[in-house]
Amino acid sequence: MMFDDTYKMLSAPGDGLYKEKGSKFIATAFTVTSEDEVKQALAEVKKKYYDARHHCYAYMIGPDKSCFRSSDDGEPSGTAGKPILNQILSKDVTNVCVIVVRYFGGIKLGVSGLINAYKTAAREALNNAVIVEKTVNEVYSLEFPYALMNDVMRVLKEEGLEQQNPRFEMDCYLEFSTRKNEAEKTVAKFKNIFGVTVSYIKTL
Repeated sequence: MMFDDTYKMLSAPGDGLYKEKGSKFIATAFTVTSEDEVKQALAEVKKKYYDARHHCYAYMIGPDKSCFRSSDDGEPSGTAGKPILNQILSKDVTNVCVIVVRYFGGIKLGVSGLINAYKTAAREALNNAVIVEKTVNEVYSLEFPYALMNDVMRVLKEEGLEQQNPRFEMDCYLEFSTRKNEAEKTVAKFKNIFGVTVSYIKTL
């Protein structure tokens, strides 16, 4: 089975609002690509809603969804962060953070009430966001003598690849990005040109 080389993420943020028994739950869903960006966003939200009782959140990062976390921020365990994370999972999105702030209305909602409130606010924010599908791409570098320029350019053209960061001097260097599912075939073509060095750089 081929690796699924597509994933969904937000191209525009979304907001959500849920009210119950005087409590207000304000949700924001937005794109993040690192845990540092999550910390930064959380600091901004805490500053904006400085008088809110709780700032609960969940995030998921990476095409393989390997980096994720949720926080109840003082709410009973499992009543806030997990319901938010479950909404991210049900939307099948990544590189996303959803923060839900709560203004307490004076009446306790109970465990099931809290779960429903955080879930609903998070779902609304994600529903109001714009979701796009992206491909998982691998980036490689090519190093080769100037004499092989035409051979390398021919393969780039055949595969519909754009050269990135080119340096053409005595020896030549450039990078290209290809879909993960196409990478093995494309790399093999370059390796078949004697004198070309292909190196993997990163996965995007």
